[in-house]
Parts: sequence; structure tokens; C-alpha cells
Amino acid sequence: MIKKVFSILILCATFGFANFIGLTPAQLQEKIDKNVIVIDIRTPPEWVQTGIVPTGKKIMFFDEKGGYDISSWLGKFVKLVKNKNQPFVLVCRTGNRTGTVGNFLSKELQYKNVYHLENGIVSWKKENRKIIK
Repeated sequence: MIKKVFSILILCATFGFANFIGLTPAQLQEKIDKNVIVIDIRTPPEWVQTGIVPTGKKIMFFDEKGGYDISSWLGKFVKLVKNKNQPFVLVCRTGNRTGTVGNFLSKELQYKNVYHLENGIVSWKKENRKIIK
């Protein structure tokens, strides 16, 4: 059932990301400076290849083959994001995966302060911002 719901959400993700906010690298840095949780949803090989933004927490959502386990991911997620009003920022490679996951969290699970890094870690690195390996 969860996979069916999530499949529908993936289709809905192509229609816009109205319930969460895209951030530029400068805006993400402001969130980091305010101790907002940053969650990197990429895969372990991607983390090794590019590093992560400072303070980023690694919780892979989609595996290398596009598979996912929502229950397992949410179990890790709720340890970082304690309530539905707590702001957090999602990061992926280019912003596509965070769009899908952000829509799921904001629309289906009713999280109120969902942000993502527009154009993902690619935009962060393009501005030569600090990376943690």
C-alpha cells in the first residue's frame, strides 16, 4: 500500500512543488547558520564522490537502482525531525529526488517547513562552498 501511495506521489511531483520551498546555496547557508537540520538523501557512492554540505545528515532514500523503503527511511528521519513544524532541508544531486520526497513529506505527511536545495549539491559545489568528505 505504501509503495502504491508513493508511486502516485511520484507522478504528482511532476506537477509542481507548491508545498515546500526551494533554496539557493546562500539561503541554505543561512539555514545551516541557524542550526536547521540538513538531510542528504543521496546514495553512499554519491556522498563519497562529492562530499556533503556542512552539518548534513546522510539518510539515503532511493538506492542505486531506484528502490526505496519508506518505513525504514522515516524511522531514521523522525529521529532528526522531531515534529511536523520543525524546519529541515533536503539535499540530493540536482533537486529531482528532493522534489519527490519533499512533496511526499509536505502533502502526504503534512510537514509544514520543508525546504530543498534547488539544483542540489551541484549548485552548492558550483559556488565553491564548503564540502565535508
